[in-house]
Amino acid sequence: MKFAAFSGVFIAHSIQEAMKLTQKLGMDGIEIAAREPHLSPTTSAPRIKGIKALAADLGLEIPVLAGYMGGFSTASDQECEQAFDDFNRLLDMGGELGSSMIRVAPGGPNAFLAHDYHYAKAAHWLNKCAEAAQEYQIKLVLEIHNQSLVETVDSSLKLLHLIEHDHVGMIHDAGNMYITETDYGRDSIVNLGKHLFHVHVKDEIRVAEVGAPGTFLNLTHRGEEGFLQSRLGEGAADHQPMFDALKEVGYNGWITLECHAPYPAYERLAHDFQIVKKMLSWEHA
Repeated sequence: MKFAAFSGVFIAHSIQEAMKLTQKLGMDGIEIAAREPHLSPTTSAPRIKGIKALAADLGLEIPVLAGYMGGFSTASDQECEQAFDDFNRLLDMGGELGSSMIRVAPGGPNAFLAHDYHYAKAAHWLNKCAEAAQEYQIKLVLEIHNQSLVETVDSSLKLLHLIEHDHVGMIHDAGNMYITETDYGRDSIVNLGKHLFHVHVKDEIRVAEVGAPGTFLNLTHRGEEGFLQSRLGEGAADHQPMFDALKEVGYNGWITLECHAPYPAYERLAHDFQIVKKMLSWEHA
């Protein structure tokens, strides 16, 4: 397994500073959040070349460009065309940066509120994205995410079965799945099978009130609920069964740490990285 930092954790820093902090953490790569000030569909070619050169100097890979475009299931046709154009620009950047995956958002609503037509429309545009990605040999990754069509393994597989390309797969995210109250342990890894392309790691916990730093509201099957972004081991999402399952199935892909707890960015990622290494029983943990 290889480890990356999510640049969105360092969004208060420039992308150059984020990359240097990632190397200081001892990680293998950085997953770049495709929004300013780090990178976006409007980023210029000289900036992309600068990011590529710095990554080479630091010995960092850029496995994923975490796109925010998509929302196909509920967007207008014009909005879908714009998202598709944005995706194509990210493809060019991903090819230049040596990225193997680009994240795309299928859209909402929550799976328990969605209809078949939501899945059909998302699949139509995701198929177009997949066709465009073929010549770059880049995979599309959809993040299992609360408040989306793909907030459980079952709803993820429902959408994937409508997609005609095998280079479209899922990002497992136990923190998001904790919010949804769906299984994120061994069965989730085993049932995703060949569709598991990538893993995100962060922790959360339910709270009675929001307003404090790190808290947010989310729509779940219970209604509006409050959550606190937490460091690993301080929230309620038990990642150990997931890590055990990754070892069991021989997962050798990327794991991105993206803790958004209300602590300094470097400190929270350093904390989570140590916890992850202990969970994986690394000798030097």
